[in-house]
Amino acid sequence: MPASTAVRRTLAVTAALPLLALAACGYGSQAKKDDTVQVAAGAEKIDGLDSVDIGYFGNLTHATALVGKQKGFFQKALGGTEAKYQVFNAGPSEIEALNSGSIDIGWIGPSPAINGFTKSAGKNLRIIGGSASGGVKLVVNPDRIKSLKDVKGKRIATPQIGNTQDVAFLNWAAEQGWKVDAQSGEGDVSVIRTDNKITPDAYKAGSVDGAWVPEPTASKLVAEGAEVLLDEADLWPDKMFVITNIIVSQEFLKEHPKAVEAVLKASVDTNKWINANPDEAKATANAQLKVDSGKELPADVLDPAWKSIRFTDDPLASTLGTEAQHAVKAGLLEDPELDGIYDLTILNKVLKAAGESEVDDAGLGVR
Repeated sequence: MPASTAVRRTLAVTAALPLLALAACGYGSQAKKDDTVQVAAGAEKIDGLDSVDIGYFGNLTHATALVGKQKGFFQKALGGTEAKYQVFNAGPSEIEALNSGSIDIGWIGPSPAINGFTKSAGKNLRIIGGSASGGVKLVVNPDRIKSLKDVKGKRIATPQIGNTQDVAFLNWAAEQGWKVDAQSGEGDVSVIRTDNKITPDAYKAGSVDGAWVPEPTASKLVAEGAEVLLDEADLWPDKMFVITNIIVSQEFLKEHPKAVEAVLKASVDTNKWINANPDEAKATANAQLKVDSGKELPADVLDPAWKSIRFTDDPLASTLGTEAQHAVKAGLLEDPELDGIYDLTILNKVLKAAGESEVDDAGLGVR
C-alpha cells in the first residue's frame, strides 16, 4: 500500500468538513462496520491492498450495494483484497468517513455528493458511477389532502434540511407558486424536517399531514393508511433522475485504479443481475437489510417500494446539475462549481468490456 494511503487511513479527522446538512435519504443504522471475511484462500490482492472499505445506506435505493454484498459480487471482483463495509444513515457522516479515509468508495445521494465536492473546492471526491433512479414519493393523509392543491397550508415532512428530498419538495412547492422559507420551513406549506426512522410515527400521531420521502419510508406510510399523491419520477424527463451515485476518494482513485475498476465491475454485474432477477434481487436486498438492521421489511412495504426504483449504471449527470440548481433556487446552496465532479473513465471501460453503452457526464467530467 502506498505510504500516503496508509497515513490517510490512520489519521483521525479532528474537525468535520463544514457541510451543509445534506443527508442522502438516510434510513438505517449509524455507521456500522461489517468485517466479515469472505476472501478466497490464495486469491491475488488487487493493487496490493489488504482491503477496500465500502460505504452505503441501509435502504432500498442502495440495493446495488445491498445485493452486491449479499451475493458476493464485490468480493469476487476484488479477489484476495477483502471487501469491508460500513452502513450509514446520513450523507454528512459518509462524506466525513470518505474524507478521513474510513471508507474508500461509497453509495450516496446527489445532494451530499454535490455538497462534499463543492465544500472541498473539488478536491475530496469524484462521482464514478450511477446506481439507482426514482423511489421518492409524496404520500399524504387522504382525509386531509385529496389533491395537489390541498397540500397548501399543510405540514409535510422531509428527511432533513437541504437533503435531496427536501430540495425536491421546496422546488416543487415554488413551482406551485407557494412561498416557503427554506431555512425555517415556514410559509404557504410547513416543511417539517423529520428523520425517516420516525416519520411513520409522526404520521400516525397526526403531527404531519404527509411526507416527501424515499423508499421504503414512503411505503411504510402507505401501510399506515397514507396514499401516494405524487411520484417524483413523473416530474422528470423519461421519469429518470439520480437518487444514488457511487463516489470515491480522489486519492484512492489515483492510487488504486484497479481496485476502483473491480468495484465498478461488481456494481455493473450486480445491476445486471438485479434487472434480470427482480424478485430474487428484492428478497436478497431484504435479507441484507435484516443483517444490517436486525429486521427485514414486510411484503406490504417491500413490494411497492421495490417497484418504484430503477437500477442503472448511468449516473444521470444532467439531472444532478438540475438538482443542484434547485438547491440554489431554494437558497440552500450557493451556485456550485461542478466541473470535474465526475470521472466516468473507468466505468465506461467496464461498460464497453461488458458490451454495454457508455454513459455521459453532461460536461461535468474531469478534463
